[in-house]
Amino acid sequence: MEVWLDDACSLADAIRRGEVRSADAVEASLSAIEASKVNALVTLDAEGARKGAAEIDARIKGGEDPGLFAGVPLLVKDMEDAAGLPTSHGSLVFKDDIAEADCTHVERLRGAGAVILGKSATSEFGFVAYTSTKVHGTTRNPWNLERTPAGSSGGSSAAVAAGLVPLATGGDGGGSIRLPASYTGLIGMKGTYGRIPRGPRTDYGMLAAVKGTVARSVRDAARWYDVTTGYDSRDALSLPRREEGWEPSLGSCDLRGLRVAFSANLGNAVVHPEVVRTVTKAADVLIEATGMARVDIDVNVPENGLAWARSGLPSLIAELGDLWPECRDDLTMEIAFGMDTAPMYRAEHGAAVEKFRIEMNEAMADLFEETDVVLCATSPMEPFAAEGPMPYQVGEVSVSPYNAGALTIPANLSGYPAISIPAGLSESGLPIGLQAYARRHEDALLLDLALALEKAQPWPLVAPGAPV
Repeated sequence: MEVWLDDACSLADAIRRGEVRSADAVEASLSAIEASKVNALVTLDAEGARKGAAEIDARIKGGEDPGLFAGVPLLVKDMEDAAGLPTSHGSLVFKDDIAEADCTHVERLRGAGAVILGKSATSEFGFVAYTSTKVHGTTRNPWNLERTPAGSSGGSSAAVAAGLVPLATGGDGGGSIRLPASYTGLIGMKGTYGRIPRGPRTDYGMLAAVKGTVARSVRDAARWYDVTTGYDSRDALSLPRREEGWEPSLGSCDLRGLRVAFSANLGNAVVHPEVVRTVTKAADVLIEATGMARVDIDVNVPENGLAWARSGLPSLIAELGDLWPECRDDLTMEIAFGMDTAPMYRAEHGAAVEKFRIEMNEAMADLFEETDVVLCATSPMEPFAAEGPMPYQVGEVSVSPYNAGALTIPANLSGYPAISIPAGLSESGLPIGLQAYARRHEDALLLDLALALEKAQPWPLVAPGAPV
């Protein structure tokens, strides 16, 4: 069997019907991974995957339906636990830590029949928007190997876009699903906070990070929700399951007449003119296709980078604990710098973060009194150098390193849902994402917006020449 370059739903359904064997799908992925140049995987469990695929095929042969992702080869981001595999968090410090059990996210995916092939690369502790670490090297964008697939879910997005696997897990604490999706031409959904449980032993930390996936199609993202969402007692802030289902109800939202505001930069980011042109065109297509009503309002989301960085520092300190400062030389530049600032962290900094959260929540609430949907760019720029560092310039304009997440972080600090949708290609042939925001709990609306653009302006499911 050749590598499966359609979406995950089509593969799962073919396996469930007995038209394709999971074992063949796994072997195809293993062959593609062996030849790949993107460095998307950090751990490969070929033996475990073959065993899992054989079990799925046997269950189907016996007349059983193993679940919505039956037999689909899948990667787990190296920030999440998969039993028996290392969880290094992209760090030399934890390179030998073996997970004793699956996290809730992975447990639910296995329960739906997914076959775990291994772990995908992440930036160290998920803190920066490119994927290059001391422990696993540099992950590359399959659209252009000199460019980054972003971060922190860069290994997942690179693998899915490169044709290595149909699906992979992701996490988004400041744009870490949406930015990689934007850079590799995929769907990236950051759900309402609590939509997918984060247990067991939930670390609430910055109260910003969510679980999810980077997907080739909207229905893949919707089916992922059907498998992974729903309350879990080990995550007190997890939300109840949506009884009507996500994939079955795709396309059911009445979009016509909804108020939509477009602001490429959300009023505060520096966005490259080429990105502005691409997302403006995609927004025009989406609005025309849906019949939404434009509203001319002032979109001015507060600048948020420093508050976001401060909110994440306590969880980083807790992660490294007594290993710091002896582990300093094992850390990447950005993480070491963050830890160097730890002794200066004071109660007033935490208080300032809480005050900013209130201001952000009020600003978002005010904004959504005037509109139902906000469209903007996902990233201020096209993919930059794979090895980093974070750009300090967009076009001819100097920017802070926080500019890279200025368009995505508001969803994390506020808990609002947001989705990155492929908008088109830059002049150099690299993907650019259009981002849509909606009110809390209106995840279904965002999936339907993405579905409308998918129908009006279809995108390539994988990078040219995949598998790469």
